[in-house]
Amino acid sequence: MLKIRVLLIEDNRLLREGITAMLNEQPDIRVVAATGNGDALEKARKIKPNVVLLDLGLRSQNSLRVAELIKQEYPKAEIVVMDLIPVQAEVVEFVKAGVAGFILKDATIDDFLHTIRSVAKGKKVLPPPLAGSLFSHIVEYAVQTGKADHLMKAVKLTKREHEVVNLISRGMSNKGIAGELNIAIHTVKSHVHNILDKLALHTRLELASFALTEGMVRKSPNHNSRAK
Repeated sequence: MLKIRVLLIEDNRLLREGITAMLNEQPDIRVVAATGNGDALEKARKIKPNVVLLDLGLRSQNSLRVAELIKQEYPKAEIVVMDLIPVQAEVVEFVKAGVAGFILKDATIDDFLHTIRSVAKGKKVLPPPLAGSLFSHIVEYAVQTGKADHLMKAVKLTKREHEVVNLISRGMSNKGIAGELNIAIHTVKSHVHNILDKLALHTRLELASFALTEGMVRKSPNHNSRAK
């Protein structure tokens, strides 16, 4: 049986050794190299792994840059990002870099193994908090079509919702937005709820950060709009 060759990039020694031991107990998986240093790219070149397990929060190097370099150097490698709670904006960036899967560090062993085996077969695996959401379908479409650069264009926000996003990103309260757009506060709350649901976000702060990251905020918003 051909085993799935895994390169583990994790700078926490305890986690690195624990994950290695767990995976090496599997009949179809083998950790051929594990590192917490800056030699991940060198190891990828040498061992040509099927799957790369990459800690999102590396202290000594930029995890996103590591993912980009590995995919550029060895595009056949499927990368799985590990994190406690992945942020949607980070998910987008890693998807753009060519990452195939995400796994939470508190996931069950079965989920962990399922993710590795799935990406090794060419499948894409999103973190459970995003599974089944509209956002997950958008990411999946972007990955499959190679149009990740236009990821957020696939999110169908209405004109009014875009206006609300802009005003939230400027730090305005629901009351302030209601006055700016000449609509009721409960209508603003409804728009905010719909926007967060469409983008699979949880708070206004996440929305503001995500909007700025993805260029959703207009540089010169039109403040004269009073349309219902």
